[in-house]
Amino acid sequence: MRVFSGVDELRAAVGGQVGVSDWVTIDQARIDTFADATGDHQWIHVDLERAAAGPFGGTIAHGYMTLALVPWFASQLFHLETLGAKLNYGVNKVRFPNVVKVGARLRATCSVAEVAEHPAGHQMVMRYVLEIEGQEKPACVAETVVLLMS
Repeated sequence: MRVFSGVDELRAAVGGQVGVSDWVTIDQARIDTFADATGDHQWIHVDLERAAAGPFGGTIAHGYMTLALVPWFASQLFHLETLGAKLNYGVNKVRFPNVVKVGARLRATCSVAEVAEHPAGHQMVMRYVLEIEGQEKPACVAETVVLLMS
């Protein structure tokens, strides 16, 4: 895990890779839990029999579930030692180029895209690529925006 001791270290890392996470298996229980939490019970995610006959040969993870794993991956990749609060401020350029089939394994790579001044402190943009083991196209590419309050 990479530790950033302050904004200056973050600025120095812009354009460089922070790290690569461990793999995580996306099982049906995780998909079902996400469906229950969000109310999104579309058959392609939760109906094993119907999804088996569908376009992907089985259930797939929700795109937003995949995106929701970003904070978990981030906790494996880096830590910010700053005094103020860290707030999710937004997400830029989210894409889901590939489906995540049940049983697939994901990992994330992360890089610092930008660090800028903000009236409340600083704004940090991190770029994530969520890879699927054995697949050329990633599951998700997203830039998260975090407000680092002073």
